[in-house]
Amino acid sequence: MDYEKLAQDLPNILESLEQYYMTTYLDTSGAITYTNNLFLETSKWTPKRVLGKTIWQMFPETTEGQDQAHLIWEQLSSKNAWSGTVEKVNRFGEQYFVNMTAIPIHYQDVGLVSIVLFEMDITEDVQLRDRLEKIAYVDYETGLMSRHSLESTVNRLIAKQDHFTFVYITIDHFYTLKDLHTDDEAKEIIKTFTNRMKRFFKDDSIARIGINEFVILTQFGSWYVEGFLDFLKMHPIYINHTALELSVSGGIVRYPEDQPTYTHLMKTAMTATRETIDQGGGRIRTLSAASHKKLNRKALIDRKLQTAIIENELQVVYQPQVDVSTGKVILYEALVRWNNSELGTVSPDELIPIAEENGFIHKIGAFVLKEAAELAAKWQAEGHNLIISVNSSVREFSNPNFKKEIMQILTKASCPPSLIQLEITEKFAFKAEEESSIFRQMNDLQSEGIEFALDDFGTGYASFRYMQDLPISKIKIDKFFIQSISTNVQTKKLVEGMIQFGKSMGLYVIAEGVETKMQYSILKELGVDAVQGYYLGLPTSVQNINLQTGN
Repeated sequence: MDYEKLAQDLPNILESLEQYYMTTYLDTSGAITYTNNLFLETSKWTPKRVLGKTIWQMFPETTEGQDQAHLIWEQLSSKNAWSGTVEKVNRFGEQYFVNMTAIPIHYQDVGLVSIVLFEMDITEDVQLRDRLEKIAYVDYETGLMSRHSLESTVNRLIAKQDHFTFVYITIDHFYTLKDLHTDDEAKEIIKTFTNRMKRFFKDDSIARIGINEFVILTQFGSWYVEGFLDFLKMHPIYINHTALELSVSGGIVRYPEDQPTYTHLMKTAMTATRETIDQGGGRIRTLSAASHKKLNRKALIDRKLQTAIIENELQVVYQPQVDVSTGKVILYEALVRWNNSELGTVSPDELIPIAEENGFIHKIGAFVLKEAAELAAKWQAEGHNLIISVNSSVREFSNPNFKKEIMQILTKASCPPSLIQLEITEKFAFKAEEESSIFRQMNDLQSEGIEFALDDFGTGYASFRYMQDLPISKIKIDKFFIQSISTNVQTKKLVEGMIQFGKSMGLYVIAEGVETKMQYSILKELGVDAVQGYYLGLPTSVQNINLQTGN
């Protein structure tokens, strides 16, 4: 490098930087020897008054401000540059913020001779960020905590192991109420309702988490919370001089007695509220014992699932599907099972929705597909070309690389794609219509040889558009209809219509949940293509499958 040339160009470089940056020179004691006009405009100093002031006088006279000035100076004194965001004060003590780069100028023979500071004013950016943070923590309409602030507050209380009551409250039929009033009147209802809560729960934390939904954190129990309803009756809300008949429902959960985390407290309180509304509303109550037991089991499954995956507690069982015309097993459906010492048997109906919520559905799906692909490949090598069906989640297909991951699993297992069938629900199909990436991946997989079956047919969305557009070759009539096919004439007619509809679309029609000989006979008479259920075979481990007998 030509240092002599660089030294000659340095004044020009500094002059160019001064056009865009506030520039300040300090001597070796930290005193200001020069500033440019940009610095003077922002700091409101005059050249006469600022020269000789020290770097410390440019920072707030707080412990944090002076500590930061000392930290910067120590770095510079060690001949090291410093860069970062700092808070400074102008001549009148008003704060402003800058991005600062501080460069020590030193020579090998002489040592440190000067320091130059280049600063960019970012006060407006910082103030905007502070306003946005305030908005995130405070509901601007009511002044209550926001949902974000509520979560932070609850987590702090949990970290301190404080005991508290988590109360979820909603104004019943609020949208109907809103339709009967102007926007201003609806806002007045919320504002006045908020004031009632502040008066009653005056020493407690209150958050607004929705249009008409609130959460209160209190140290008191149910008796105190339920008193709010009496308080509302004694202090009604008036709109246009008319008292509103306001109905309020809510759910009460205690920490740590009932639930251990913010998420579980919120879910439990919301469930208790829904339970209250289903029973007529107008009350604030705790969750019923039966619902609490169900919710606690769900929370326990949620907590233990990751360990179960890591420790290989999950297993795959297989249920046969029989072709009615030949009486032979043509396919096995792969179903995940989980037996846990504390939970007992966890069914797919329990497991899958929780796995979709917490994100473990991807790992579970990959595990089941891997097991199914390896088994299908093994059976093919033994001379049995049996298809294995695997259930798929819309959450899995939301991954744009899902098709690639499926093909990698099949390739590794040496399993032809034609031996794998993916089952999707009507909810999945409805979503696939909206998501072009899902639709595209399904078509790509079909072109590879993988078939798609529509599971739980008749229980989902009443739309048949996806029957035309999605690559579905089979439908499975839900067991809900099969259960009463032998006892309810209307159900029998409905199932017959489903079979005829499927065949008119060129689809292979399967009935699932077949448990009796009578159900089987009726379905055969109605022209169903295949059946699946306990009458034909229970889900069983691969060790108990005898391909020679078809069981």
